[in-house]
Amino acid sequence: MGRIKTHKDMKPKKVLKKLKKGNKRFVKNLSLNRDLLKEAKSTSESQSPIAVVLSCLDSRSSAEVVFDQGIGDVFSARVAGNVVNDDILGSMEFACFLSTAKVIVVLGHTNCGAVHGACDGAVLGNLTGLLKKIEVAVDSVKKPKNPNDRNSNNLEFVEKVTIENVKLTIENIRKGSDILSKMEKEGDIMIVGGIHNLVDGTIKYL
Repeated sequence: MGRIKTHKDMKPKKVLKKLKKGNKRFVKNLSLNRDLLKEAKSTSESQSPIAVVLSCLDSRSSAEVVFDQGIGDVFSARVAGNVVNDDILGSMEFACFLSTAKVIVVLGHTNCGAVHGACDGAVLGNLTGLLKKIEVAVDSVKKPKNPNDRNSNNLEFVEKVTIENVKLTIENIRKGSDILSKMEKEGDIMIVGGIHNLVDGTIKYL
């Protein structure tokens, strides 16, 4: 099975620039006036998204909205804490190798409930295993050392963990997928990380 040819001439840097422009429109409240029904009909038989975005489940951080993209523009993978697993890796391989995505964005966000839970060592059913993945980021943040300051009440600590979690997810993508790692090394795709600020809508790239 070969790659879809659409967007063949669109380089990863150009795609990232397009996403950044979309976020600027969103922040300035100048999002494009879209005919979503028309977009749905025009993409009903085929699709050629420019990027795949792994973002948090959080209702306030929708990739299509914050990047001001329409139907058929991005592959969107969502899971609490924007962590990665084999199913998501397989989906990314499809998006980039078999389809048309040129950029992978791992998008964390401020005031993330999953990060708060990991910082506090929360335990709740199946969520426990998910938070364990984020706890790796918690452990990798060395300061503050005082256990009393290493929880969700310390917003500076939470911010550091949020950033570290995005970096670790990117590292896990590269380690977990030889296909994506090779594509990145050969310049076919870019893998980037960012933090979506829930207050002003901006995305800070890492």
